[in-house]
Amino acid sequence: MRSTTQIRLISNQSHPDGYEDDSSGLAIQEAKPELKAPPMYRVVMFNDDYTPMDFVVEVLESIFAMNREQATRVMLTVHSEGKAVCGTFTRDVAETKAEQVNQYARESHHPLLCEIEKEG
Repeated sequence: MRSTTQIRLISNQSHPDGYEDDSSGLAIQEAKPELKAPPMYRVVMFNDDYTPMDFVVEVLESIFAMNREQATRVMLTVHSEGKAVCGTFTRDVAETKAEQVNQYARESHHPLLCEIEKEG
């Protein structure tokens, strides 16, 4: 027995430039979203005369996941230059990390301070 398939073509009056007419006569084309990277923010740590260097290294290791060598290098930059960048993140992550540092420092009775600034 032979099977026959019937195909019916329906014209929906497509235009060559990709626009289609709907029943109201309006031209419609789906917009393609523009994807771009989110803005990045630096977490900056500031020097003070009271926070022990060991505490700063501990903070950099625990909150910013630095190894001992990286944490020591950043701590020495903070100490010698007055501030240093601890990392660059999206806004939510940067705000969270800066707040974690500030809260932990307050709980430990140290005046250590982190802020965020927009990159670029």
